[in-house]
Amino acid sequence: SDTLNCHHCGYYQRPPESCPECKVEGKLAACGPGVERVAEEAAALFPNARSEIVTSDTIAGPDEAAGFIGRIEKHEIDLLIGTQIIAKGHHFPLLTLVGVIDADLGLAGGDLRAAERTYQLLHQVAGRAGRAQLAGRVLLQTYMPEHPVMAALCSGEREAFLTREAEAREQHGQPPSGRLAAVILSGRHEASVAGTARALARLARNSLPRDSGIDILGPAPAPLALLRGRYRYRLLIKCARAVLLQPWLRAWLDELDPPSRVTLRVDVDPYSFL
Repeated sequence: SDTLNCHHCGYYQRPPESCPECKVEGKLAACGPGVERVAEEAAALFPNARSEIVTSDTIAGPDEAAGFIGRIEKHEIDLLIGTQIIAKGHHFPLLTLVGVIDADLGLAGGDLRAAERTYQLLHQVAGRAGRAQLAGRVLLQTYMPEHPVMAALCSGEREAFLTREAEAREQHGQPPSGRLAAVILSGRHEASVAGTARALARLARNSLPRDSGIDILGPAPAPLALLRGRYRYRLLIKCARAVLLQPWLRAWLDELDPPSRVTLRVDVDPYSFL
């Protein structure tokens, strides 16, 4: 592709001619297993295969999706190269081999649901192979073959994986055994956002009743620390499932008076930790 695209905020730009730091021209090179890079490697290995790249950029609407499904049904495509969009509910009766590059990538990032989501996605994409009368095969590239997610996928022990995941969450007081509330502060000026986050954390800790069972974690830069030009900091509020979090949370929020240039968002039992 001739553009760099952010799928979180929609920002895009052409690749720079020179390094932004050292200003040397002509030394920047693409890296990582992006779909275009994988397509280039596949074309070299399978020069006679009819391949197609499938991403949210190439399948932007219903017409593109219908055309893509039609080409699959007519067997006009031998090799699909795409993002997780191709794992979502499509029936490809002639698909017999699925390969996942960097299958463990989703396990990084500090999301407590990372293992659950990675297992769900890989299990789903693996189900694309061998759905009709033909046998299927799935190949996962991973740096962590002993990880419980990879072990469960290879052994097919779904229930055992879910049981271990639930036990680990309970041990650490994480949902569904515990409760979490994320407080995200964002603004154009990082120093202002960080200072406000620290002040709110102090206020929260000072307002907690003794033996409340509520812990305040942070603040720290959010995993997605900069979005649409706004710096983001996060507080996590953690407690047991039996603790009545909302009354204290409402009382605390009523005391807050953040600067107008800082936006505050509260997400109780967050599904996303970005």
